[in-house]
Order: sequence, then structure tokens, then C-alpha cells
Amino acid sequence: MWTRLIAIAITSSPLFSPPLARNKIINMPAAWIGTQWLVILCVAMAASGTNLDSGICPVAGDSGCRGNPPDQARYDNYRIYNVEFENQEQIELFQKLEEQSDSLTFIGHAREIGQKLSILVAAHRVADIADLLKTYKVKHRVLTYNFQEKIDRNLAEVQPESIDASQLDWQHFFHLKTIYEWLHKMAEKYPNRVTVLDMGSSTQGNAIKGVKLTSNANNKAIFIESGIHAREWISPAAATYIINQLLTSQDPKVQQLAQNYNWIIFPSVNPDGYKYTFEHDRMWRKNRQLFGTCRGVDLNRNYPDHWNSTGSSSDPTRYDYAGPSAGSELETKRLIDFIRANADKEQIKTYIALHSYSQMLMFPYGYTKERVSNYDDLQEFGKKASAAIKAESGRDYVSGSLFETIYPSSGGSMDWAHSEAGIPIAYTFELRGPPDSQDLFILPAVEIQPTASEAFTAIRTIVEAAAEKGYYK
Repeated sequence: MWTRLIAIAITSSPLFSPPLARNKIINMPAAWIGTQWLVILCVAMAASGTNLDSGICPVAGDSGCRGNPPDQARYDNYRIYNVEFENQEQIELFQKLEEQSDSLTFIGHAREIGQKLSILVAAHRVADIADLLKTYKVKHRVLTYNFQEKIDRNLAEVQPESIDASQLDWQHFFHLKTIYEWLHKMAEKYPNRVTVLDMGSSTQGNAIKGVKLTSNANNKAIFIESGIHAREWISPAAATYIINQLLTSQDPKVQQLAQNYNWIIFPSVNPDGYKYTFEHDRMWRKNRQLFGTCRGVDLNRNYPDHWNSTGSSSDPTRYDYAGPSAGSELETKRLIDFIRANADKEQIKTYIALHSYSQMLMFPYGYTKERVSNYDDLQEFGKKASAAIKAESGRDYVSGSLFETIYPSSGGSMDWAHSEAGIPIAYTFELRGPPDSQDLFILPAVEIQPTASEAFTAIRTIVEAAAEKGYYK
């Protein structure tokens, strides 16, 4: 059909005047011929009823044409390498690689002999990295050969933004808008128990919303922060699961938790970043503050507790950029102001930060090996929680101080909540998968419910153990 339509268009064109047409075309400037052929194509498309906005763009680079690829980062043929360092030379090699290349995404930093580290390698760097691994005899495994396949699978598990929030479940991932609408629906359904909270707006003007679950105004409170790192989708999902369990579970132990404590839960304290992972880059971690040619502060390095002293960066291009100053970011200020205003008034005695991945239950400090005053209690509670998870699902979670367990880092919300706000029970959870996960932060939706259940089991165990030691009196 197209051949016939183009032929009709050509014979209708002033160019076509046999037998002189051939000579005319030969002697015409190339650019003018190109323009004429564009007209011919448009005439043919119009004759067929084709909409010019249907996916074929007449002008190269016209971003307004429908059918252009979306402005989304892609990770086609990116590989995940898991390396193990056996000597100082290898450690220094990978420290240099991280400093020199933005084509390698390090999950952590090269620090010590015996350490295992996962690195996401851009497709065009695969040959270089493979050569370096061989040359320097670095022990390694390839965990996945095409990271985009995991992202595509993950995005297919997202429910549309237009879905009715009453259909929120724990077999899919959901947009920020749906999560917020669900919070309001729960407040409407349980008006005597649920209050929607709003810390205020983010850098890009999105609300930072959560809920307070109240049974008795005199109860001590437990605060849960989720989604500070945007790409860790399991964190907001686990937060909504916990809210739902506290409101609907028929388990007597859960009902007791709901009745004996008040709960303040914010599913996404980095709403700009969370939205960006759905719309543009699934692997985005930071907030969306602008710094010239780059964006983002790692909000979990921005808190004013030993800010930027270790395990963070002063470079805005880095994933762990601590920001231009301590507490510089609007999202950080919102949470600090909220905790300061409510720590005593609401009697907040427990602070939980939900993250992924690596299966760890960690407590302060992150910036030093120095031990907090209640180190032994926090270690005891963490080990009990790890054992409870093991009994439930068979999964192994490691417990210890953050500095000892994962890697040194400063400016974290947990350390600030414990040291500055005086909240005695403070933990950062790293949820599924294991440290050598093939999925990194792209946890499949089938893992949501069991992972969230593990998180709630750990929280419940910690709270019950702390109660026995008198922390909530």
C-alpha cells in the first residue's frame, strides 16, 4: 500500500513531469530534493489517514513527536560483578576505578582484604573490567549479564498510577500518589485510630506524608522512616505492610503491639527521588537537589551528626554525596524538625530506618567503632530479631553496629536520632536480598510480602525485648 501511495504522491508532484523528471531531479540541490521527498512522504501519509504524531517524526530530534523513547535511563547488557579482594594492590585498583569512572556503580567502597563488593558495570566497560580482573587476578563472579532485564521485569510489576488506592496490595509496587491516597483511605476507614501526617514539602514540592496510629494518647511511640534511598522500593512497601498489619491483623501479639504503642510511619521521606525512579532512572538513590550540571544529595549522609567524617563524599556527582553542609537538604530539615517537635511530646522511644539490601539489623554508630552506652542491649535485641526471622523464613540476617556490620558511614538519620534526639532504641534494617544478591535493589514483587513480614517480625521482637528491659516505662 505504501508503495502505491508514494507513487501517487510522486506523480502528483511538480517534480514529476515525464520525460524531463529525471533530468530535473538529477540537477536539483540535494537538500531541496530531501525537502521534496519529505513533502511526498507527508502527502502519502495523509492519503492513508496516518497521523503525523503516531510515532514517525518528520524532523530528526523533535522531542515533541509521539512514539519517541521515554527519557529513561537504560542498563542494557550492564553486568553485576561480585569481586573479592585478596591484597592491598587490588583494593587500591578498585579505589582508583571508583574515583575515575562514572560507568561503574559501586555498592559500597573498596576498603579491606577479604571484602566482597558488588559493582554494576556499564556495557561499554565490560571488556576493560574483564581485562583488569584477569590481569590483577581478582577473584570474582558475574551475578547477572543484563541488568535491564531485571528492571524491565520490575517495572512490569508496578500498578498504574491511576489505580484505585483501595487495591493497594503486597504483590505489586505502587507509585507515590497511590501510596498517599491509600494512607488517606486508611484514615477514612479507621478515623479513631489513624491520622495522616504531613512533614511539609520536599525540594521539588512533593508532600512528605505519613500516618500516626493511636490507641492511647499516653502510649510510648515507635517511629519508622522508609524510602530515604529512592531505589529501595521494598522499603515503602514494607512500611505500608506494617501499617496494614497493625490495623487489620487478628494475631493477638500484633493486636497487643497496636494497642500498647503508638506508631508513626512515613513510607517515603525522599518523595522526589522515589518518583524519579519510576519515571526516569530505576537506580536513582539521592534526592533531586540541583548542583549545576548534576543533582542529588544522599539524604542518609546529610544529618548533622559527625557529618561527612567518613563513608561519604564531598563530590556532588557521587552517590553518597553528603551535601554542601550538615542538614542542608529540605527533606533532612523536615524530618529533624518533626522529631524535635515530637520526640518528647509523643514519647518516641524507638527509631527504625528501613533500607535494602544485605539482610542486616544494625544499630549506632555508623561513623566510629566506639560503642553506644546501651550497645549490649541493642546487640541482644538485634540477635533475638535475627533468630526470629530465621525461625520464620530461614533467612539469615546479621546484627551488629552499623560500623562493624556493613561499612563506615557518617551523617545517617539513625545516628542522629539516637545521639541528638535521644531515642534509645535505634536501628537501620537492610532487608532482602543477601549481600551478593543478583537483583541488587531490584527485588521482585513476589518477595514483597515475605520481606515485609520479616521486617515486622524483627520490629516486633525488638520492641518486646526492649519492653522487658524497661525501655518503655
